[in-house]
Amino acid sequence: MPRFVGLMAVDAREAAAARGVLLAAPDRPDFYRTVVDYVVRQYPPPGAEVPRGAVVTVWFEFREGEGGGGAGVREPRVPRPGGGGLERELDRPKDPFEAITG
Repeated sequence: MPRFVGLMAVDAREAAAARGVLLAAPDRPDFYRTVVDYVVRQYPPPGAEVPRGAVVTVWFEFREGEGGGGAGVREPRVPRPGGGGLERELDRPKDPFEAITG
């Protein structure tokens, strides 16, 4: 299995054809028209033994306007949650049958 990570799409396709494996790119439906995007991940990993005709999955870097996170806000939230565990000492529970006097 060759290393496709770091190759442009066109070079990855050529290397795969030379080794007799097929490439699949789930994040690029237009993979066979993709030219200059770089492979950032592959499965199976480089060096793994696979039979001729096996399918190798590759993923590409984000294009402009793609990705960009979306996992939410990353800044610290105020107020921070209080400490807990051994750092926090709790009051003893009150007697539930204690008479309330006013």
